Amino acid sequence: MNPFDRDFFTDPELIRDPGPYYAALRELGPVVREPHHGVFLVSGLEEILAVYADHDAFSAVVAPLGPFTRLPEPAEGESLADVIERRRAEIPLSDQLVTFDPPRHTRHRALLSRLLTPNRLKENEEFMWTLADGLIDEFADRGEAEFCAAYAGPFTLLVIADLLGVPREDHETFRGWLQGEETPVAGDTGGQGGGPQVFSNLNPYFTRYIEERRASPGDDVMSRLATVRFPDGELPEVIDVVRLAALLFAAGQETTARLLSTGMRILAEAPALADGLRADPAAIPNFIEECLRFESPIKGPFRLALRDTRLAGVDVPMGSLLMAMNSAANRDPRVFADADRFDAKRPSARRNIAFGHGAHFCPGASLARAEARISFERLLARLDDLRLVDPGALSYAPSFIIRGLNDLPLRFRRLA
Repeated sequence: MNPFDRDFFTDPELIRDPGPYYAALRELGPVVREPHHGVFLVSGLEEILAVYADHDAFSAVVAPLGPFTRLPEPAEGESLADVIERRRAEIPLSDQLVTFDPPRHTRHRALLSRLLTPNRLKENEEFMWTLADGLIDEFADRGEAEFCAAYAGPFTLLVIADLLGVPREDHETFRGWLQGEETPVAGDTGGQGGGPQVFSNLNPYFTRYIEERRASPGDDVMSRLATVRFPDGELPEVIDVVRLAALLFAAGQETTARLLSTGMRILAEAPALADGLRADPAAIPNFIEECLRFESPIKGPFRLALRDTRLAGVDVPMGSLLMAMNSAANRDPRVFADADRFDAKRPSARRNIAFGHGAHFCPGASLARAEARISFERLLARLDDLRLVDPGALSYAPSFIIRGLNDLPLRFRRLA
């Protein structure tokens, strides 16, 4: 197979199953330039780690959109780094943490570390156990459910809502957004309903709450969110805090929901594996790592080469775009033996880079792992005889960044 007969970023067949493309790409080398958009595809794990570590050579400013990012033209004698700093506002999504480079990234990420404290994560985990059983109660007697809508979506959304201190009385409002209900934020006329539009409601919601808590702080999580400070003691702008909250929702909710649906699909296709994990819940964490490795929820972010450089013997000119293909690297045969086979007991499974690496390592990784562990433990304890309603009808998100099912209709038998 010549992988370049197809456009990785637009071909529907590669969205459904990118595995053969990854395999063919590896035959060409760990760094290869594809012809459709001129993007250097980095599929080797070692090479991706090198890209992530070199912030002087590779900028994250194009991370979410890659070849679909429009960059300003540099003036004569101006470096790309200078252009990014001076004209950042002209670059799409460049106000988001994932597009920042050090030291700006270091400064803003420090806010997250002040929010995601061990004590707060422990409190949030206690909420997860109750939430998991509550959601399962809603559909367990039916014997059939669309898993993404019934469990994965609302579970991940409400876990982050609780983490950030959204009042419990507002949880149903958040869930309504996910289900497409026209439920505007109280006191705001710009809220929009709808699953895909849920995040457009977050900015007005959190802006209102942050402003209220700054004016009159209390002893609650939302007040701590409102008053969090940079390491030097400076109070961030309200919009900076709101963007962090939106980032946690956008990154944590969707990607973790995809992880949960991937795991449930695998369990429905492998009854013996489900029985084994049900009997030995201590094996669930490694199963989760193998799910992350085998079907990474993020295919990979992009980087911009700030200067001429060389990677794995390949010349990468200044201004080039690279894609750090985490999902392909998680099947790198130099790291993972028999990499295209799912092995829930794989000893090296945790070497996956599904959450990235280095400065941009996903700050919610431990949260996602806890959500998955608790979810699979409760789902397996309460549901048996998992089956796909129609294996041939499964479809995947039409995205060159996200990897995951659109929906997952399941049949099952209630255990408890």
